[in-house]
Amino acid sequence: MEVVMSNQMKIQGLLAQFDSPAVLMEAARKTGEAGYRKFDCHSPFPIHGMDRAMGLKRSPLGWIIGLAALIGTSGALALQWWTSTIDYPLVISGKPFFSYQAYVPVTFALGVVFSAFAALIGMLAINGLPRFHHPVFYSDNFVRATDDGFFISLEAADPKFHIEQSRIFLESIGGKNVEVLSGE
Repeated sequence: MEVVMSNQMKIQGLLAQFDSPAVLMEAARKTGEAGYRKFDCHSPFPIHGMDRAMGLKRSPLGWIIGLAALIGTSGALALQWWTSTIDYPLVISGKPFFSYQAYVPVTFALGVVFSAFAALIGMLAINGLPRFHHPVFYSDNFVRATDDGFFISLEAADPKFHIEQSRIFLESIGGKNVEVLSGE
Protein backbone atom coordinates (compact mmCIF):
# COMPACT_ATOMS: atom_id res chain seq x y z
CA MET A 1 0.00 0.00 0.00
CA GLU A 2 1.48 3.26 -1.06
CA VAL A 3 0.39 6.47 0.57
CA VAL A 4 1.27 9.78 -1.04
CA MET A 5 1.47 12.98 0.97
CA SER A 6 0.27 16.30 -0.43
CA ASN A 7 3.67 17.56 -1.70
CA GLN A 8 4.51 14.37 -3.67
CA MET A 9 6.31 12.82 -0.70
CA LYS A 10 5.34 9.17 -0.34
CA ILE A 11 4.96 7.64 3.06
CA GLN A 12 7.63 4.94 3.24
CA GLY A 13 6.76 3.57 6.66
CA LEU A 14 6.93 4.14 10.39
CA LEU A 15 9.88 4.15 12.76
CA ALA A 16 9.56 3.55 16.50
CA GLN A 17 12.23 3.69 19.18
CA PHE A 18 12.50 1.26 22.09
CA ASP A 19 14.30 1.50 25.42
CA SER A 20 16.47 -1.61 25.52
CA PRO A 21 17.41 -4.75 23.58
CA ALA A 22 15.01 -6.84 25.68
CA VAL A 23 12.12 -4.49 24.93
CA LEU A 24 13.08 -4.47 21.25
CA MET A 25 13.14 -8.26 21.12
CA GLU A 26 9.72 -8.52 22.73
CA ALA A 27 8.38 -5.85 20.38
CA ALA A 28 9.79 -7.75 17.38
CA ARG A 29 8.06 -10.92 18.52
CA LYS A 30 4.74 -9.07 18.93
CA THR A 31 5.14 -7.36 15.55
CA GLY A 32 5.65 -10.70 13.81
CA GLU A 33 2.74 -12.24 15.67
CA ALA A 34 0.53 -9.30 14.67
CA GLY A 35 1.02 -10.27 11.03
CA TYR A 36 3.52 -7.68 9.84
CA ARG A 37 6.02 -9.19 7.40
CA LYS A 38 7.92 -6.20 6.04
CA PHE A 39 9.59 -4.83 9.12
CA ASP A 40 13.12 -4.67 10.40
CA CYS A 41 14.83 -4.20 13.75
CA HIS A 42 17.81 -1.88 14.14
CA SER A 43 20.26 -1.87 17.04
CA PRO A 44 23.86 -0.77 17.55
CA PHE A 45 24.95 -4.39 18.07
CA PRO A 46 23.71 -7.88 17.15
CA ILE A 47 21.08 -9.28 19.50
CA HIS A 48 21.10 -13.07 19.84
CA GLY A 49 17.72 -14.60 19.16
CA MET A 50 16.42 -11.62 17.20
CA ASP A 51 15.93 -13.67 14.01
CA ARG A 52 13.72 -16.11 15.89
CA ALA A 53 11.84 -13.27 17.60
CA MET A 54 11.17 -11.67 14.21
CA GLY A 55 9.94 -15.00 12.83
CA LEU A 56 12.61 -15.16 10.13
CA LYS A 57 13.23 -18.45 8.37
CA ARG A 58 16.66 -19.92 7.70
CA SER A 59 18.43 -18.41 4.74
CA PRO A 60 18.42 -20.48 1.54
CA LEU A 61 21.95 -19.22 0.81
CA GLY A 62 23.57 -22.48 1.99
CA TRP A 63 21.55 -24.49 -0.51
CA ILE A 64 22.42 -22.06 -3.29
CA ILE A 65 26.13 -22.29 -2.50
CA GLY A 66 26.00 -26.08 -2.23
CA LEU A 67 24.26 -26.38 -5.59
CA ALA A 68 26.80 -24.04 -7.21
CA ALA A 69 29.68 -26.09 -5.74
CA LEU A 70 28.15 -29.26 -7.11
CA ILE A 71 27.74 -27.71 -10.56
CA GLY A 72 31.32 -26.37 -10.50
CA THR A 73 32.93 -29.64 -9.47
CA SER A 74 30.76 -31.73 -11.81
CA GLY A 75 31.44 -29.40 -14.72
CA ALA A 76 35.17 -29.37 -14.11
CA LEU A 77 35.35 -33.14 -13.77
CA ALA A 78 33.19 -33.70 -16.85
CA LEU A 79 35.22 -31.28 -18.96
CA GLN A 80 38.52 -32.90 -17.97
CA TRP A 81 37.14 -36.37 -18.57
CA TRP A 82 35.77 -35.41 -21.99
CA THR A 83 38.93 -33.68 -23.18
CA SER A 84 41.28 -36.46 -22.05
CA THR A 85 39.23 -39.49 -23.06
CA ILE A 86 37.02 -38.41 -25.99
CA ASP A 87 38.28 -35.25 -27.62
CA TYR A 88 42.05 -35.64 -27.45
CA PRO A 89 43.07 -38.99 -25.91
CA LEU A 90 46.77 -39.27 -25.17
CA VAL A 91 48.59 -41.99 -23.32
CA ILE A 92 50.84 -40.21 -20.83
CA SER A 93 53.36 -42.37 -18.95
CA GLY A 94 51.18 -45.40 -19.52
CA LYS A 95 48.34 -44.08 -17.35
CA PRO A 96 44.68 -44.63 -18.26
CA PHE A 97 42.82 -41.87 -20.09
CA PHE A 98 40.65 -41.10 -17.07
CA SER A 99 43.29 -40.67 -14.39
CA TYR A 100 41.17 -38.80 -11.88
CA GLN A 101 44.01 -38.04 -9.44
CA ALA A 102 45.37 -35.43 -11.83
CA TYR A 103 41.96 -33.73 -12.00
CA VAL A 104 41.57 -32.97 -8.29
CA PRO A 105 43.21 -29.49 -8.22
CA VAL A 106 41.13 -28.09 -11.10
CA THR A 107 37.94 -29.73 -9.83
CA PHE A 108 38.48 -28.32 -6.34
CA ALA A 109 39.35 -24.85 -7.65
CA LEU A 110 36.26 -24.62 -9.86
CA GLY A 111 34.08 -25.82 -6.97
CA VAL A 112 35.45 -23.03 -4.79
CA VAL A 113 35.11 -20.38 -7.52
CA PHE A 114 31.50 -21.34 -8.33
CA SER A 115 30.67 -21.36 -4.60
CA ALA A 116 32.20 -17.94 -4.04
CA PHE A 117 30.31 -16.34 -6.92
CA ALA A 118 27.07 -18.02 -5.86
CA ALA A 119 27.55 -16.74 -2.31
CA LEU A 120 28.12 -13.18 -3.49
CA ILE A 121 25.32 -13.09 -6.07
CA GLY A 122 22.90 -15.01 -3.82
CA MET A 123 23.56 -12.72 -0.87
CA LEU A 124 22.95 -9.64 -3.01
CA ALA A 125 19.73 -11.07 -4.46
CA ILE A 126 18.32 -12.29 -1.13
CA ASN A 127 19.07 -8.99 0.61
CA GLY A 128 17.71 -6.91 -2.28
CA LEU A 129 21.05 -5.23 -2.85
CA PRO A 130 22.39 -2.97 -4.12
CA ARG A 131 20.06 -0.54 -2.39
CA PHE A 132 21.52 2.91 -2.19
CA HIS A 133 18.96 4.40 0.14
CA HIS A 134 16.54 3.25 2.83
CA PRO A 135 13.59 5.23 4.20
CA VAL A 136 15.00 5.16 7.74
CA PHE A 137 17.71 7.55 6.60
CA TYR A 138 15.05 10.28 6.41
CA SER A 139 14.85 10.17 10.20
CA ASP A 140 17.04 12.45 12.27
CA ASN A 141 16.43 10.23 15.28
CA PHE A 142 17.80 7.16 13.52
CA VAL A 143 21.44 8.23 14.00
CA ARG A 144 21.11 6.83 17.53
CA ALA A 145 20.91 3.33 16.02
CA THR A 146 24.71 3.39 15.84
CA ASP A 147 25.07 4.41 19.50
CA ASP A 148 22.27 3.60 21.94
CA GLY A 149 19.03 3.47 19.95
CA PHE A 150 16.84 0.44 19.30
CA PHE A 151 14.30 0.77 16.50
CA ILE A 152 11.64 -1.08 14.56
CA SER A 153 10.78 0.15 11.10
CA LEU A 154 7.54 -0.89 9.41
CA GLU A 155 7.48 -0.58 5.63
CA ALA A 156 4.45 0.94 3.94
CA ALA A 157 4.64 -1.89 1.39
CA ASP A 158 3.45 -4.35 4.06
CA PRO A 159 -0.13 -5.44 3.29
CA LYS A 160 -1.09 -4.94 6.96
CA PHE A 161 0.30 -1.41 7.06
CA HIS A 162 -2.16 1.35 7.86
CA ILE A 163 -0.60 4.55 9.07
CA GLU A 164 -2.80 5.23 12.10
CA GLN A 165 -3.44 1.62 13.12
CA SER A 166 0.24 0.80 12.76
CA ARG A 167 1.21 3.84 14.81
CA ILE A 168 -1.19 2.79 17.57
CA PHE A 169 0.19 -0.75 17.40
CA LEU A 170 3.81 0.43 17.73
CA GLU A 171 2.91 2.62 20.71
CA SER A 172 1.01 -0.26 22.33
CA ILE A 173 4.10 -2.49 22.27
CA GLY A 174 6.32 0.14 23.87
CA GLY A 175 7.42 2.21 20.90
CA LYS A 176 8.41 5.80 21.57
CA ASN A 177 8.99 8.71 19.21
CA VAL A 178 6.96 7.00 16.49
CA GLU A 179 7.55 8.93 13.32
CA VAL A 180 6.39 8.74 9.75
CA LEU A 181 9.11 7.99 7.21
CA SER A 182 8.46 9.83 3.99
CA GLY A 183 10.46 10.41 0.87
CA GLU A 184 10.32 10.40 -2.87
